[in-house]
Amino acid sequence: MKKTEKILIHLTEQLKLNETQKAVLLKSQDLEVLKQELIKMFDQEVMAILNQALFREIIDDPQLLKLVDHLIITSDYDFEKLYQRFLFLTKDEMNDKELIETLIRSANELMSEHEPRWGFVSASFLNYRINYLVNRKMKENKINDFVQKVDYMVKHHYYGKYLTENYQEDQIRELGNYIDENRTSLMDYSGLDLIRKRYLVRSLENEVLETVQEMFMAIAMHLAMNEKEKVYYAKEIYDLLSTLKITMATPTLANARRPFHQLSSCFVDTINDSLEGIYKSISEFAQVSKYGGGMGLYLGKIRANGSDIRGYKGSAGGVIRWIKLINDTAIAVDQLGVRQGAVAVYLDAWHKDLPEFLSLKTNNGDDRMKSHDVFLGVCYPDLFWQKVKEDIHGTWFLMCPHEILMTKGYALEDYYGKKWEEKYLECINDSRISKREIKLLDLVRLILKSAIETGSPFVFNRDHVNLTNPNAHQGMIYCSNLCSEIAQNMQGFEILEREIIEIEGEKIVVEKSKAKDYVVCNLASLALGNIEVDDLKQLEHIISVTIRALDNVIDLNYYPTPFAKITNQNYRSIGLGVSGYHHLLAKKQIVFESEEHLTYIDELFENINYFALKASNQLAKEKGSYAYFKGSDYESGAYFTKRQYKSERFMKLAKKIQKEGLRNGYLLAIAPTSSTSIIANTTASVDPILDKFYYEEKKGSMLARVVPDLNMNTFWYYKNAHYMDQSWLIKAAAIRQRHIDQSQSLNLYITNEDTFSKILKFYLLANDLGVKTIYYIKSQSLEVEECVSCAS
Repeated sequence: MKKTEKILIHLTEQLKLNETQKAVLLKSQDLEVLKQELIKMFDQEVMAILNQALFREIIDDPQLLKLVDHLIITSDYDFEKLYQRFLFLTKDEMNDKELIETLIRSANELMSEHEPRWGFVSASFLNYRINYLVNRKMKENKINDFVQKVDYMVKHHYYGKYLTENYQEDQIRELGNYIDENRTSLMDYSGLDLIRKRYLVRSLENEVLETVQEMFMAIAMHLAMNEKEKVYYAKEIYDLLSTLKITMATPTLANARRPFHQLSSCFVDTINDSLEGIYKSISEFAQVSKYGGGMGLYLGKIRANGSDIRGYKGSAGGVIRWIKLINDTAIAVDQLGVRQGAVAVYLDAWHKDLPEFLSLKTNNGDDRMKSHDVFLGVCYPDLFWQKVKEDIHGTWFLMCPHEILMTKGYALEDYYGKKWEEKYLECINDSRISKREIKLLDLVRLILKSAIETGSPFVFNRDHVNLTNPNAHQGMIYCSNLCSEIAQNMQGFEILEREIIEIEGEKIVVEKSKAKDYVVCNLASLALGNIEVDDLKQLEHIISVTIRALDNVIDLNYYPTPFAKITNQNYRSIGLGVSGYHHLLAKKQIVFESEEHLTYIDELFENINYFALKASNQLAKEKGSYAYFKGSDYESGAYFTKRQYKSERFMKLAKKIQKEGLRNGYLLAIAPTSSTSIIANTTASVDPILDKFYYEEKKGSMLARVVPDLNMNTFWYYKNAHYMDQSWLIKAAAIRQRHIDQSQSLNLYITNEDTFSKILKFYLLANDLGVKTIYYIKSQSLEVEECVSCAS
């Protein structure tokens, strides 16, 4: 290695070299000889100083050098490796951008399961680059502080003007001074790169305009701006976001602070059985998709293929043709131009069109009858699984909901539990109703074939959902959402007669619809792996602030459809979930497949539910209860008896809720968190990991991915999901389910060794234990795309 003046000057300054020492070092012919001579003179402690000197040979920027010095001193790793990797990748006459990108790549390529924290080194370089570009842009516009920054962002329509309308200048200055740029160091490269690409506000010329910490503060300001103590709560929300203790759902992270602030993740609608109702629902879905929301659609009321239309037999085309229209709408109206629309369609297990429905996404058959871009879900009554257990070779009867309504005068899908069973048997025994008979074994094979090939249909156990619905006095839950964690009351539109009115001499056609229950979910997740969950005071505080932030989303949201706004304001439904579940277990050194796991999470989720209910009760006392509190299980106390909450603290809380009310009609739901868990450097949702360490190809290089906090203490507690006994995932879901008023995105993982009968046993076990929903069946050979809408 050729010695340069920069290296010698730095060594002389830092080590106070005398002339003899300088002469010895000048004789060193390469880096290894230089290292050995320095170690002889100063022992191992000299290595950090040598590494600092090496980087002075290639870096001129004093701020970047300062960052490198800090990383060398604070890191456990040998930065000579980074230096050598950089020399290997470097080219002559690199500009500043190429230099920093090469440093980032060099650090990424050093990352391994043995040295995972190189990801944080590369993140530091990436953050330096982001801040450099943002600060340069701000200097060009003579912006010197956060007050001027917010004003600039509002005037240029990057931030919503509501920020400057609701915060005074001194408040914005106080919040700007509260920003802690050092907190970005909590992110590794994967998380920071994701934020840079997907969430940071950019100019029309695609220039990044805000730092990560400015983003978190602007989001917090938006979510707190209706509070009386808005500065206090903005700081509280900022603290939780910036220290990665919670993550908000993707739409909230992306759109809070912007002029168009659609903050909700998923929407669920019931399609009524009329031409007007079907097209109305599809039109509303298009609006939801336009603004970045995902959709769940219940099709169980639509008449089956061959049913009558206005008495004409055999005229109806069934649900398949409408699903194809929904599929094409999802493609045509994409999510903010980022990706095509995302929609799950649900059908009952007794609907006459079920066999064709189950073949919509499989690879064989007539492609004209396929809809490859929708996700499928089946709504199962307990009776179905009971019959499968008792006599899988028996017969199952499929019927048309319209024919039942016309013949019996009631809608079979409007019932659940024992009442539904009575009505179903009534219909079977009524000779006026046509039946499509199918062997249960054949139907189960169709279900499992689709699940193994495509990952769906999702499982919606309708009886479990409705029997524990805290708002059953107000309606029915027919299906779930795109990610199978939302379970809230649903009701389709009632479309009224059109009217012709005259305004200023012009004839105007007015279309009216009665607003029913159009479900909206507002999501956030506790990053369990980043929280001291056994510190109950900390856990309660985090949950209290998060519930408040989610409740504020309801009032601050821009709604793509007015029906969603009405329902959301009536129920004030939220979905507090979790990520970092496996991360937490690994840190606690708890084996996933163990009774210790089940005992631990039973206590943890009971605490989460208790603190969520307590926070919502406190908000009700402060701001009022949701509109349908009267008559709910919360008011009657049935909520607590159904979940066997008998402890003194729950009894006291039940009485407080009965007296003071509850702010939110639905509180807990565990969504998938594939993207936001990357930001929080934790594991996704309640899922086990897929690999401790793997490579991802990125711009011609291989980027290493490592599970969080991988070390000798956690290594053996991170087991690959596909090699776990899936019954433990189901048992854990059942334990959690008791404490969750809605549901959870439960994935099951299969290998090529798993048989149909084994997978069926998992479904049966889930139903036996009271699990409400199952999301994807994830085969090792099947890559399933995440739901960005719900990625909280």
